[in-house]
Amino acid sequence: MQRREFLTYGAFAAGGTLLATRVAFARAATSRARFVLVIMRGALDGLAAVPPLGDRDYRELRRELALHPAGESGAALPLDGFFGLHPALAFLQQCYAARELTVLHALASPYRERSHFDGQDVLENGSSHPHALQSGWLNRALGALPGPAVGEAGVALGQNVPLVMRGPAAVTSWSPSRLMALDEETLARIGDLYARDPLLSVRLADALAANALAADEGGDGALMAGQPPAGARGKVRYAEVVRAAAGFLRREEGPKVAVFDTGGWDTHANEGGAQGQLAARLGELDAGLATLRQQLGPAWQDTAVLLITEFGRTAALNGTRGTDHGTATSAFLLGGAVAGGRVVADWPGLSARALYQGRDLAATLDLRSVLKGILSEHLGVPTGALEQAVFPDSSSARPLRGLMRA
Repeated sequence: MQRREFLTYGAFAAGGTLLATRVAFARAATSRARFVLVIMRGALDGLAAVPPLGDRDYRELRRELALHPAGESGAALPLDGFFGLHPALAFLQQCYAARELTVLHALASPYRERSHFDGQDVLENGSSHPHALQSGWLNRALGALPGPAVGEAGVALGQNVPLVMRGPAAVTSWSPSRLMALDEETLARIGDLYARDPLLSVRLADALAANALAADEGGDGALMAGQPPAGARGKVRYAEVVRAAAGFLRREEGPKVAVFDTGGWDTHANEGGAQGQLAARLGELDAGLATLRQQLGPAWQDTAVLLITEFGRTAALNGTRGTDHGTATSAFLLGGAVAGGRVVADWPGLSARALYQGRDLAATLDLRSVLKGILSEHLGVPTGALEQAVFPDSSSARPLRGLMRA
């Protein structure tokens, strides 16, 4: 690698770490569709994020954590008259008003136990049982895309490649750096050191190219330079990941699918209502999604973003003013490619006899139906591949149609 080429990419090198072996993003595909999957690890309280204000049993179950109708203190943001939106999700409400958000409720994967590890495994492997498959449904879907595969069609952003992206299809990955930003002279010396090594020079070039794609052209220097205070590191890294995802997806030569996750959704104690622990996490999530839209620019119109979690939480509060592991929850599908402005829910109700096992919101919508609809209508994955390879043994989960704009 020539020194001047190294320095061209060097400005981005301290911003992240490439985990995969190669960066060859070009793919022969006619579609401009982009897809972002966000996994909310820890089990999001769907009844808090999307409260069923019109359900007569809601306030009694939620007591002091219940959100109020519009016009009252601690009010939920209005959606369709029956459901509201947590007040921390102002950007999502804007998307709903612009018909770029579909809210899905009373939704669950086939998993019906309450282990985070097993629930996340089912969420990502695409089967009905934990540890039944060693690859992920999104990787298998990428492998089934029409047209010849040339390079990586997907990118995983984070410290590890999640199960949902593991498998035979070629993907790449990027991780925020834990190191201080490097100056130009140090980068040049590293380039000289690696120049004659056939393996390291290629790996370094790949990493720098990936960081160049991930970097925010508006200037991430202030974000990357130095270490933020301990309490702010998680927020800064989340902002880095969001900007990197947009950097990959907005390029014509970049991957079309990105995956990242967020944590902190396991609200066993002191969950909070309109304000508090959960509200803070939702606010960070909402701000990140607003940044993603802004950074994607014109590519937003071709983008669908799906936010899912492994299961929901109990309908009633526990003894520590939180909620325990539950079953059904809510999910969000947003983007310029989404036929939004609606809540999709076959609402089962929150009465004592309507609750699953007397404690949880009952599931009336299979997550796999949603995933099949998105993968088919948005990415063009063939129906046969969805039923046989992507989601085996899922004939009972019929694709949910009409989620995407024509």
